[in-house]
Amino acid sequence: VVGLALAMFACGNREQKLTLDDLRAAQATLFNQDRSVNEAVAPEVAEKYCQFVKQNPNDSTAAQWLYHAMEINVLLKDAEKSAAICDQLTTNYPESSWAPMSLFLMGSYVYNDQLNDTAKAHVMFQRLIDEYPDSELVDDAQKSIEYLGLTPEEIMARIMMQQMEDDGAFEE
Repeated sequence: VVGLALAMFACGNREQKLTLDDLRAAQATLFNQDRSVNEAVAPEVAEKYCQFVKQNPNDSTAAQWLYHAMEINVLLKDAEKSAAICDQLTTNYPESSWAPMSLFLMGSYVYNDQLNDTAKAHVMFQRLIDEYPDSELVDDAQKSIEYLGLTPEEIMARIMMQQMEDDGAFEE
């Protein structure tokens, strides 16, 4: 009886080996017809992405699936899971193009917009600038640092002033 119980426990504990086709099928369920996120399945889809990466850490698409799992958690406003996935992505796949994107996503949407934590947002943007100086997101990260803590109106005023300066409106 004990042996049967152990065998059943072990079988029940085995994770299903996921394939890229499984991920694509899960991805197809992620959005409703109106293109809104299907929040009923989104956590499960993100978990499948993470499970695939756990099972296939050397797959060439692993960093991409982690990033997509992070995106889903950002949309669900789950800052803790988003941060954990960002850490996993930047630690395990630092050379991936998805790594700087994950730092920018964390700085912009999680720390700045969702949590209103400008100090942590600044850290994410600065990491992107320091660790990925050749990234196309560096300019955006620098501007984001400049605008941290400002209201949309204050940001627009700065942009308009800069445009006027660039156009020579203040020259004599």
